[in-house]
Amino acid sequence: MPNDQDNASNQARQAGDIEPFPSGKITYLAPLPLPTVQQPFGPQIGELNHVFMEFGIGPPQVFMWQVTVGLPFSATFMITCLFPAIAGFMFFLAGSGWNDICGAIEGVFDALIGTGSLTIFCCLCINLGVWHHVHKKRLSLIPTRFNRQRREVCFMPEGATEPVFVPWESLSAWIIEAQGASQFGVHRQYGMGIGFHHGETLTSLEFQCAGLELAISHWEAIRGYMEYEVNDLKSIQDLQDLQGPDDPPHEGLHTFRNARARMHQQIREGRRSRLSGFFWYLYHVMTLWTIPNRLLEWEIRRLERIGKQALPEIMREWSEPLPKEQWAKPSEELLRLSEQVRQMHKRQPHRQITEIFAAVGASRHTTRQGA
Repeated sequence: MPNDQDNASNQARQAGDIEPFPSGKITYLAPLPLPTVQQPFGPQIGELNHVFMEFGIGPPQVFMWQVTVGLPFSATFMITCLFPAIAGFMFFLAGSGWNDICGAIEGVFDALIGTGSLTIFCCLCINLGVWHHVHKKRLSLIPTRFNRQRREVCFMPEGATEPVFVPWESLSAWIIEAQGASQFGVHRQYGMGIGFHHGETLTSLEFQCAGLELAISHWEAIRGYMEYEVNDLKSIQDLQDLQGPDDPPHEGLHTFRNARARMHQQIREGRRSRLSGFFWYLYHVMTLWTIPNRLLEWEIRRLERIGKQALPEIMREWSEPLPKEQWAKPSEELLRLSEQVRQMHKRQPHRQITEIFAAVGASRHTTRQGA
């Protein structure tokens, strides 16, 4: 959900500008939304079609269900089967008789079953509680929408009753680099944010990223979509290429079957060992085979059925497709500066894109002064 904060000094920022703070810096990527020549990646992107894209919370992942229901099942198996078997095997290696081995197995089982069952039950309840909290949030959250036909962005600020529409080329975007010292050494953090100014208030949406290039890739997925360079979720989310041409644009039974078929093909071609295949099967058996995938498909169907009802009517009308002759066009300045960025990157491919933005921004400022 976007949050409000006072930050009027950022209104004059442009792509390539750097704002230092005590533990790091903020580097601006927009406005204007110049190309970053980075591979786009959009895990926070939900629905995407030929009119609009939703940004803020991505589709549910099968790994969440594997942890929610698979982890308690794996713990149950270890308590009831694995740990007693290990105890019996250790007695066997020590040369004990069959009665002692059976006694060891029963003793370990009796010692763990009570406390272990309670712990597993509590773990399952906690996991389901976390899932329910996230699921309710998905149902009530109104994500930020990017409409490329109108070249506008729709925000729903926290506490607002009506959405706010912002011109695409005036949207601010930035990446955050921060570091701090701890007992384990230097700790670095990265983040990416988007927002807009209304008066002296900045309404923004920020989230953490694993690295600087990844943060830029998140922004490039948004920019690429708005500039008709990204047209489907598969190209920015399915990095393992587990979705076929006719498969839905989310994880499910189809991705499980495609992953298993690919694994067998790699074993036949010698690109993967049979031991690796054994552990693939072991992992999925311990996480309840295809049950997490089926639960994920159920959750996605429920979100599609209920989640759209929370949208304001004005936002639904704004999301309707327009005749092609009414599509908004990019500004001449954006086209000119974008071409400058591409040409400069072609001449200096190893130069950081943020430095190229700064150089293009400086030439833009000089041109305006000369005019």
